[in-house]
Amino acid sequence: MKLIWLGHSAFRIELPEAVILIDPFLSGNPKFTGTVEQASEGTTHIILTHGHDDHIGDAAAIAKATGAQVISNFEVCMFLQGQGAANINPGNTGGTIDCGAFAVSFTDALHSSGTVVNGQSIYLGNPNGVVIKPKAGPSVYHMGDTDIFLDMALIAEIHQPKIGLVPVGDRFTMSGKTAALAVRRFFAFEAVVPCHYGTFDALAQDPREFVEALKGANVRVDALPIGGSQIY
Repeated sequence: MKLIWLGHSAFRIELPEAVILIDPFLSGNPKFTGTVEQASEGTTHIILTHGHDDHIGDAAAIAKATGAQVISNFEVCMFLQGQGAANINPGNTGGTIDCGAFAVSFTDALHSSGTVVNGQSIYLGNPNGVVIKPKAGPSVYHMGDTDIFLDMALIAEIHQPKIGLVPVGDRFTMSGKTAALAVRRFFAFEAVVPCHYGTFDALAQDPREFVEALKGANVRVDALPIGGSQIY
């Protein structure tokens, strides 16, 4: 399984029989230096954790261009269907969807979810984390945007994820220090990848606090550059 960080909370996961984009905020990301076409080439599935613009990003355009299936909560799926994403596969918290090459389970996340259209706020369902379970490769838990919460212990017990994609930018999510506490206290990850930092001035500009707070822990920290990849 090849994992590529595309900046912010966006990832590309390449499996033998599927290519997954998670939260593809690309063209609007001031730190993303590639092209949407290159980042989305061959995409078969798009997984969205929640409805904020910096997570939905280019999902509708990519879905229309590639025919990729959009997987998210019901509200986000219906919103994107209205923008021309014809292939949707909605779920919600606690549910699991079998996608053939992998399954995806929806977890809680402590955040909010919505967008603004013509000056009006639109609610797009509750935010989620997602656990992706490939038939070939380790399970991946993308926490979405979230604070630490005690039920992370249940997520670890039920899903036993091996790779953690962890928001560390503070202000809108956990800080690096709090994120490290979540990793240490609740999970037995083999590796963690920090994300949701450095994109805007209001966020922590690097993952150093997270990396420092995990020194001595029994987990590898893969702090990737934007566009960087790791094989798991």
